[in-house]
Amino acid sequence: MDFAKFASELSGLVWGLPLIVLLFGTHVFLTIRTGFIQRFLPQAIKLSFSREKEGEGDVSQFGALMTALAATIGAGNIIGVAGAVATGGPGAVFWMWLTGVFGIATKYSEAVLAVKYRVQMPDGSYAGGPMYALERGMGQKWLGIVFAAFTCIAAFGIGNMFQANAVVETLKEWVKPGVEAESVLRWVAGLVMAAITGAVILGGVKSIAKVCEVLVPVMAVGYLIGCILILIKNASLLPQAFSDIWNGAFAGQAAVGGFLGATIKQAVQSGIARGLFSNESGLGSAPIVAAAAQTRNPVRQAMVSSTATFWDTVVVCAITGLVIVSSGHWKEGMAKGALTNAAFEELHTIGPIFLLFGLMTFVFSSILGWCYYGEKAAEYLMGTRAVKPYRILWVIMVLVGSVQPAAAVMDFSDAANGLMAIPNLIALICLSGVIAAETKAHRDDLTGKS
Repeated sequence: MDFAKFASELSGLVWGLPLIVLLFGTHVFLTIRTGFIQRFLPQAIKLSFSREKEGEGDVSQFGALMTALAATIGAGNIIGVAGAVATGGPGAVFWMWLTGVFGIATKYSEAVLAVKYRVQMPDGSYAGGPMYALERGMGQKWLGIVFAAFTCIAAFGIGNMFQANAVVETLKEWVKPGVEAESVLRWVAGLVMAAITGAVILGGVKSIAKVCEVLVPVMAVGYLIGCILILIKNASLLPQAFSDIWNGAFAGQAAVGGFLGATIKQAVQSGIARGLFSNESGLGSAPIVAAAAQTRNPVRQAMVSSTATFWDTVVVCAITGLVIVSSGHWKEGMAKGALTNAAFEELHTIGPIFLLFGLMTFVFSSILGWCYYGEKAAEYLMGTRAVKPYRILWVIMVLVGSVQPAAAVMDFSDAANGLMAIPNLIALICLSGVIAAETKAHRDDLTGKS
């Protein structure tokens, strides 16, 4: 069977109306169930910068957050946003942003369950995540196995092949090689990324966390500086950009220039799907590393974890969306890779440099973070003996992703994400009473009085 066709059909099937409603509905439900946890965001941000060891765990709360952000802030924040605009119009940016706002509650809830139901392994390390919440909290180990299996597969899509492919596609747009030279570019870029990845992940979660603690703040600030410079240049166009985003969210986008138009349904579907791809709230990935944090109770780490969605979508994706929409190039009907490059070329020489820096650092950090998610899922299924082979396969798949067609990789990643999210969302809804009880029991941590 043609892999590209199979991936496209599977993605369309998974990301139908039922999953869209389940995902966004869970965000809203948990926002209400936690008493609108988003209002404690300032205290959560303050707590997230603490590097003190508060309890048992493998890495600091800050290290866990940076590892989660490393996996979360990836090509989806750049190429993914462009893809959402290319298919759903400017209105998709609004739905991405709204998914991030309500998704803060979901990311918080995931971490509460991850820490509460985590286990200590024979070697002294900690393991947790939706598979353990499903097994220990709900007594449904079979669902834990389903989640872990989908995670192992999804990691190779969203956290590996898609990320590597995004770098190659951007390099291709920048260098504009011929047919033979493009093949060489793909292989060389893939081999370099695979080699660097292998050098870091062999050290395990502590090595990954140390690299991410340094890399994530630098990459995020550097990329945002480039975006802000473009927005300053396009200042006169921002009112129209905001208008396009708002109107497109509720009225769809009529055909204009080379853009074929988009319905409200396309705007909502593209925005929410790309929102999940970007911030991973509801996916069940981030709580896997949250479970390894040195924290004295589930709520404190959950607060720290929730800030990842804020930084990823409410800040980074929103600014990227404004850059792309204000540039006006989306009207030309460009594909996501070309659209991103065209938007950053507004700064002529330095714009593409900011883009390439942001994309390469975002991609590398995501590959590191997602390797940890995948290997912990493999460990749950097959024990610690599975970790080393999984890491070796991970490095190989970085190279594979570099030489695959972009569309096939994106569709495969979307489908795997959706399948991974379903058992996690079931756990969140069924265990929402536990989440609410933990939140109430540690309310002083929310207000900063403890």
